[in-house]
Amino acid sequence: MVVLLALSTLVSTALGGLVALRHRDRLHLILGFTAGVLFGLVAFDLLPEVFALGGTGRTVNLPTIMLPFVAGFMLLHLLERSVAMHHAHEQEYGEHHHVPELGLASAAALAAHSFLDGVGIGLAFQVNATLGFAVAFAVIAHDFADGLNTVTLMLRHGNSERRARLMLALDAAAPVLGAASTLLFSLPDSALAMYLSFFAGFLLYLATGDILPEAHARHPSRLTMLATVGGVAFIGGVVALS
Repeated sequence: MVVLLALSTLVSTALGGLVALRHRDRLHLILGFTAGVLFGLVAFDLLPEVFALGGTGRTVNLPTIMLPFVAGFMLLHLLERSVAMHHAHEQEYGEHHHVPELGLASAAALAAHSFLDGVGIGLAFQVNATLGFAVAFAVIAHDFADGLNTVTLMLRHGNSERRARLMLALDAAAPVLGAASTLLFSLPDSALAMYLSFFAGFLLYLATGDILPEAHARHPSRLTMLATVGGVAFIGGVVALS
């Protein structure tokens, strides 16, 4: 089941990349909804599960399990800054210069975090099936944006379409490999709490620092905000009914 769901992320990433090659300017509502789904997952599912798991360990307490949360948020922020992934803000600094290596580095960073997405799916299933499905749904949703961004970053920095498709294939395969890796090991509750806390911080940054600004930069509108609220409400409903 874990690998099958991870394969769905492969399809989602590939679709995002193919859409990026055609009509990228119509995706603000999808991105807004995705950001809402990720934020809702962190607030309604991941963090409550982290607190519940943390309470079962003798050496884990609230301040300790929140450190990975902060680390996950800050790690992705620093990584994004270092490879200039937030290409939407480059216009503030003057003319953009095509640097193919920067596009490759950015796409590789996206593939690395897609691998961690897959690990997150697998470890969530080690907690329980409900959390596993919720995490898988959120990853499938935002991997669409990952595929889209991978292709755009590659092409924008002067790489060929062939290279862009190769990096898209790598990004699409990464979550499957990450999920499959968790079939080889299991973690105690305290370690799961620490990892899920890190993953929650990771997803919170994706939602608030990456996907949501991208959605509003493309087409700021009330519909985009409503889509985000809808994403939060949707995942909240899924968690409440599970």
